[in-house]
Amino acid sequence: MKIHTILITLLWGIGLTSVAQNSAPQAKKVLDKTAGIVGKKSGTSANFSIAFPNSSKASGTISIKGNKFKAKTSEAIVWYNGKTQWSYMADTDEVNVTTPNKEEQNTMNPYTFINLYRTGYDLSMVTKGSNYVVTLQAQKKQPVQQMVITINRSTSIPSQIKMLQSQGWTTINISNFQSKNLADGLFNFNQKECPTAEIIDLR
Repeated sequence: MKIHTILITLLWGIGLTSVAQNSAPQAKKVLDKTAGIVGKKSGTSANFSIAFPNSSKASGTISIKGNKFKAKTSEAIVWYNGKTQWSYMADTDEVNVTTPNKEEQNTMNPYTFINLYRTGYDLSMVTKGSNYVVTLQAQKKQPVQQMVITINRSTSIPSQIKMLQSQGWTTINISNFQSKNLADGLFNFNQKECPTAEIIDLR
């Protein structure tokens, strides 16, 4: 699951340049509220679909609690308990155990913006129909250079997240968002979900 366009980048740049300075405080307020909902201490879950820069796609479910997450698709399962990541790939029947760096965490977790927007990014926002569209632009070289988040104005729940990284644009669509009480153990590797897999420790 490795995580285009120049036209999209140019359109966002042209459309937001004139409002960037004035809309930054409003954008932060919107993101503060959204981050509070998505990052509930008890936990949240959602369905997602991802389109990667290389035109590959994936869909599945994600559960989040603080900086922990579990993402599951038909091809892979990823557990992250805040320090250690276990990545199961169905085609090889292997589980790679790693301590992911910042960029790798950002690639795997569609809700990385929960903390990302707080420092090192210029914020701007426009209103499009029933949504806010918030853009984060890195102030210096970052693993995520730009992020565009579409947020429902009435619920403050994000429906789409677009990330520009070194490989290009990744687009994540979110649906069926729910608040849940999630046990911490959910974010640790569970061999019952892949009983025959070989464990490969890469730390």
